[in-house]
Amino acid sequence: MSQSLHLFTPSHTWYLASPKNPYSKPSLFNSDCRFPIIVPRHSISTRASSNPNSSPTPVLVTDNGKGVPRTSEFTPAAVPETDSSIEVDAVTEAELKENGFRSTRRTKLVCTIGPATCGFEQLETLAVGGMNVARINMCHGTRGWHRQVIQRVRRLNEEKGYAIAVMMDTEGSEIHMGDLGGASSAKAQDDEIWTFSVRAFDTPLPEHTISVNYDGFAEDVRVGDELLVDGGMVRFEVIEKIGPDVKCRCTDPGLMLPRANLTFWRDRRLVQEKNAMLPTISSKDWLDIDFGIAEGVDFIAISFVKSAEVVNHLKSYIAAQSRDSDIAVIAKIESIDSLKNLEEIIQASDGAMVARGDLGAQIPLEQVPSAQQKIVQVCRQLNRPVIVASQLLESMIEYPTPTRAEVADVSEAVGQQADALMLSGESAMGQFPEKALAVLRSVSLRIEKWWREDKRHVSMELPEVGSSFQDCISEEICNSAAKMADNLEVDALFVYTKTGHMASLLSRCRPDCPIFAFTSEMSVRRRLNLQWGLIPLRLSFSDDMESNLNKTFSLLKARGMIKSGDRVIAVSDMLQSIQVMNVP
Repeated sequence: MSQSLHLFTPSHTWYLASPKNPYSKPSLFNSDCRFPIIVPRHSISTRASSNPNSSPTPVLVTDNGKGVPRTSEFTPAAVPETDSSIEVDAVTEAELKENGFRSTRRTKLVCTIGPATCGFEQLETLAVGGMNVARINMCHGTRGWHRQVIQRVRRLNEEKGYAIAVMMDTEGSEIHMGDLGGASSAKAQDDEIWTFSVRAFDTPLPEHTISVNYDGFAEDVRVGDELLVDGGMVRFEVIEKIGPDVKCRCTDPGLMLPRANLTFWRDRRLVQEKNAMLPTISSKDWLDIDFGIAEGVDFIAISFVKSAEVVNHLKSYIAAQSRDSDIAVIAKIESIDSLKNLEEIIQASDGAMVARGDLGAQIPLEQVPSAQQKIVQVCRQLNRPVIVASQLLESMIEYPTPTRAEVADVSEAVGQQADALMLSGESAMGQFPEKALAVLRSVSLRIEKWWREDKRHVSMELPEVGSSFQDCISEEICNSAAKMADNLEVDALFVYTKTGHMASLLSRCRPDCPIFAFTSEMSVRRRLNLQWGLIPLRLSFSDDMESNLNKTFSLLKARGMIKSGDRVIAVSDMLQSIQVMNVP
């Protein structure tokens, strides 16, 4: 192992004390040694390499730049498109030109796609509005319908230069309502009598009748039980059982959607014995997973995860079905079992979703905020992206403006520095999907700016997550780079990454400045678009950092996205290096 520190003409000398490693792993430096760091006129470079005599690998050449909107300043003659182009969407480009680095939104936005937003023009409107991930919910629609949505998102990426990822959300095997006889929704009024039935109806559903997917439903519920629809959006009291039918009186009116989750409470306690016997991944889910693998989705979200074993089993299945696939598995935390096994589930998964609707149906409502905060914290500590979902702007399904309480709820999630916020019914079937997305975007930008200006973020102790010595080096480099970025108040962090791992480590540190993640793989670019603070760009690059930086500066300056004098810190997961420099 060779370790080198490249020094240039000195102007000041600082001292860097290497951090103590809390684990009994070999340390890169002695814990008590101090190294003189010479601040150069233009750059500092440190590098650790296992083979000091290794030669650079050939330049990674990919077919970049197709469909990317060009500005008048960009000249193909000066920058050939063969291996010297950069893929960036028009929205990010315009935002950087007009408002600079600090204007970029760090919190990512996930939109559930439904009848209100499934057209190409509607998807493009969401993309312009800030959508980073398009979610398809397998509880609704046919696989053919979902395939069309995926194809339209891919077309949008190819033609407009976006990096919108596709997340497929499985239905799960919990107790659900039926499809409401084809209706898009049903409204239950106070004191109305509704029938929940396990019958298989050959004719249209009778009025005020809802089918249930669980055959033992009528046997398990008791008169006096409280039935919650979609995590408590509508509540019923069981008043009578007649064979396969359960008569219920509505006690809390509201809107019911097809395939909504059902839970029932007895003596103020959740009845979960039957749910615990159901498999996490149903037979329908496995067919949907095969569909997602075949369509090349970027994320698969698994409902009602009870243990890490389920996540590991699914990841093994995905690897066996498609060896070249890098589909990430998102664990939905929405049950008591999920909370009991939280750390092991998050450690096994590639990310998590705080599904507050169903979670609020299984734990007391007053415990949901603390559960959300804990899930967000654990995900960041274990370097997993986390999505806060369910009922963020529920009122905007019907109304053009949110309630003030909803805005406060969104602000809290942004303040917790969750990676992403998610719209569900608001964007899938609401009357104002674009306005709902605009509210998430504007609130995120304002709260992020406020927290940065007031230095409100409390530094979180981040445990070491590296499983190998090389991973530990990468982790220390990213921790140091993020700290330097804040102390030196640099304009941006650059990371050159093949796998996205080092970009995620930088995101985990939550630096004040945005992080430009350059990768040659489109699938990596899309996957990074879920993580906090990352601006993923597609670029071919080599192991020569000086060449990479010169090319990057040239391309970004040609587009007007950076200017001379901007200060950046650059890191790389190929050579594990740090450089600090001003844009020439």
